[in-house]
Amino acid sequence: MPLTRTTLRQFEAFVAIAELRSFAAAADRLGLTSSAVSQLVAELESVLGFRVFDRTTRRVSLSSAGRDFLASVESVLRHAQIAETVANDVRQRAAGIVRVGAPLVLASTALPQAIKDYAAVRPKVVVRIHDVTVDALVDSVAHGDVDLAVGPDRVTGNTVASQAAFDSPWVLWCAPTHPLAKRRTVRWDALRDVALVAAGRDHERSVARMLAHAPADARITPVQVVDNISTAMGIAAQSLAATLAPAYVQVLAQHFGLVMRRIVEPEAIRQVCVYRPTARAVSPAAEGFAEYLVQWLGRWNAGAKRRG
Repeated sequence: MPLTRTTLRQFEAFVAIAELRSFAAAADRLGLTSSAVSQLVAELESVLGFRVFDRTTRRVSLSSAGRDFLASVESVLRHAQIAETVANDVRQRAAGIVRVGAPLVLASTALPQAIKDYAAVRPKVVVRIHDVTVDALVDSVAHGDVDLAVGPDRVTGNTVASQAAFDSPWVLWCAPTHPLAKRRTVRWDALRDVALVAAGRDHERSVARMLAHAPADARITPVQVVDNISTAMGIAAQSLAATLAPAYVQVLAQHFGLVMRRIVEPEAIRQVCVYRPTARAVSPAAEGFAEYLVQWLGRWNAGAKRRG
């Protein structure tokens, strides 16, 4: 029996008549004419190969076959309504799974807070955090490993777009007992003979770019490069070295008891961006979270500055 020829509208007419025992009342519920409802039932019965109603001039009642078939039709309509609700949620960015890549500091501090706040307004959107190194941020979005990414500014190419969320200056983090902790600000040339530990090649390259045009005697080179910012901060906490990082790592740095000193002449600024693919469409849920995240990160950074 080719049930694929049946329609949801036929099923709706069938259920409405079964509940109301009247073609006219069913027509009113469905916003149709009585003749249109009759036509729907006739088409359904033609496909099914049996009558679903026993009709007289005075009343309408389910046939024996109609009673057997009714539960299945009601189940189909319930699932159709669920599917319609899900589709509406997806369309309105209210449901779905979003994969967001981020490096350690943002993945452990900012993103969990953003996800918690977003859940209050979009409880059906599930956001998953993926740990991604700074060097891999753009590629993870381009290759589809994540839907979005958030992290320091990187060159994106043609397949990924970035949107700035906030600016954060490069600063010196050191223990309170470190000699430079006595200063309010630190000049770059004052770091020439200071032991520095860099967190990842990204930080090392960033410092090199910032000082690319500096005189040879003003350039600085880290004495050690470690993979994780938490390792660099642990070393700095023991006054074995100081470390350079953007100011937004403040939440983690304070956990290690480090103090921040601005680096000036010149002050170097790093942007934190949200990355999205341009070569493929992301889900409405991901698009909605990306827009929310850009605004949320700006507020988060402003709040961190006030607390600092």
